[in-house]
Amino acid sequence: MLEVSGLNAGYGRAQVLFDLALRLERGEVAVLFGRNGAGKSTTLKAIMGLLRPASGAISFAGRRIERLEPFEIARLGLGYVPEERRIFTDLTVAENLQVGRQAPRAGLPEWTRERLFALFPNLATLSERLGARMSGGEQKMLAIARTLMGNPAAILLDEPSEGIAPVIVRQITDTILELKRAGMSILLCEQNLRFARRVADRAYLIEKGHVREEALPA
Repeated sequence: MLEVSGLNAGYGRAQVLFDLALRLERGEVAVLFGRNGAGKSTTLKAIMGLLRPASGAISFAGRRIERLEPFEIARLGLGYVPEERRIFTDLTVAENLQVGRQAPRAGLPEWTRERLFALFPNLATLSERLGARMSGGEQKMLAIARTLMGNPAAILLDEPSEGIAPVIVRQITDTILELKRAGMSILLCEQNLRFARRVADRAYLIEKGHVREEALPA
């Protein structure tokens, strides 16, 4: 579904990623482990086109995407949930979901507002609440749901357990497992080993911009 090879990227003269390589199979959850500053978020931004790589190849669903704009990559079916969530705080939950809507894709399940409310019962009770009046965990769930409204084939998920209550972490764990059962491919960045071991099929360890290890999460 997704393959990255020889990826070099950074900010100005500061190189962050060095010949990075990873892959994501269809229906798989892969986790990119690393400390703060190791290059996890930079990897996702480079894949999503938010940061233009200096060199390297990125293929999604058989198509090279490293020179495409972010909106073009999103239209191909790659979703992105940033660590900062980036919901529209002056819109309601329902309006945020509507903003994320894209047409259904052949061979993939269609995500509707009703289906997402079944997946995220908390959001169903908050459908008319403004994003600014939600907790951090609720905003994280909304960010994931809004991305799913784009009917993606795969999702890049940045630090889903960071800074939220344990009860919400458990709900997000259940959500990721449900998405995997539905055939979704997910690449997530994480520092929480306990959380990641529950959901991931494959693990990469990134240190100072290099992938040092590829192994089973165990």
